[in-house]
Amino acid sequence: MRMQAAVIWGEGKDWEIEHVDLDGPSAGEVLVSWETAGLCHSDEHVRLGDLPSMVPTVGGHEGAGIVVEVGEGVTGLAPGDHVVASFLPACGRCRWCSTGHQNLCDLGAFLMAGAQPDGTFRRRVRGTNVGAMALLGAFAQYGTVLEASLIKIDDDIPLDRACLIGCGVTTGWGSAVHTADVRPGDTVVVVGVGGIGSGAVQGARIAGAENIVAVDIVAAKEKAARGFGATHFVPSMAEASELVADLTRGVMADSVLLTVGLLQGEQIAGALDLTRKGGATVVTAIGSIKESTVAMSLPLFTLFEKRLLGSLFGQANPRADIPRLLRLYRSGQLLLDESITQEYRLDEINTGYADMLAGRNIRGVLRHTH
Repeated sequence: MRMQAAVIWGEGKDWEIEHVDLDGPSAGEVLVSWETAGLCHSDEHVRLGDLPSMVPTVGGHEGAGIVVEVGEGVTGLAPGDHVVASFLPACGRCRWCSTGHQNLCDLGAFLMAGAQPDGTFRRRVRGTNVGAMALLGAFAQYGTVLEASLIKIDDDIPLDRACLIGCGVTTGWGSAVHTADVRPGDTVVVVGVGGIGSGAVQGARIAGAENIVAVDIVAAKEKAARGFGATHFVPSMAEASELVADLTRGVMADSVLLTVGLLQGEQIAGALDLTRKGGATVVTAIGSIKESTVAMSLPLFTLFEKRLLGSLFGQANPRADIPRLLRLYRSGQLLLDESITQEYRLDEINTGYADMLAGRNIRGVLRHTH
């Protein structure tokens, strides 16, 4: 079929709306009508070259939609099913999936390659094979994707809310709940209150943290941060350090979650200074692939047993955690409606990302027309 999609042609170039030819599903694949997609910062990282990826590529890795057709061997989905895309597929068979680490599934090796895992392509534009961000390409009206990337959800869950669970919210929530292992009474610092940071604040709140200090240079985000559960808001890690020292009588934070838009090496040292003895500094934010220098004091790890932890997709198991988060949304504990600042059409995608970079959005959502 022929469809419209937002395509990136090279590093630093704007998204272009193209007519893309899409093949139907092969074995183990599903044709999805994408209804909505989240404007996540990771696509901006691909556009700017912070993350290596095939170009040209159809963007979008936070998608929700309706199954149109299934390929041979697909048993868990049928036409008409409502689905959320997990930006990390989970095959259920590799070492990582079988030991409860679906976020590290071996299929993740193909996310930036552009082609399907078998090396073939499903999308073409201007006579050229085109890839799909995270094997999904949700900045398009339709997508042919792996069954392993799709989670069936209840039909009454709004798709324009559900799409956010496919990456940002789950990543932030899991960074607090899984990676930092936030406990009742903890003091938590969340640095950066965007799509991932707002999920991290909510994860810390749901886990029972007593103090949740949100840090962001955009003062206008304070109201939203407090709505998600932040007890304090400051514009810098330096000011957070004074506040946390006062709140904890000098003990410092049990965990510090780095969820900024683009991680800089020097931010690691500031986060470690905010972290108590034996506490965790969690790196969820993406840094540029070109960044290789980190400033920090090495004795902190031995003398104070501080921990520096990476967190991919918040260490979530998508087949368990995506339904769990949607139940939390249904019960009113997880706030998704409040995180969406604005909706955009496909041809407004560059405006949507400009709004995100300017701090005007917590989350922007793309709504497709068919």
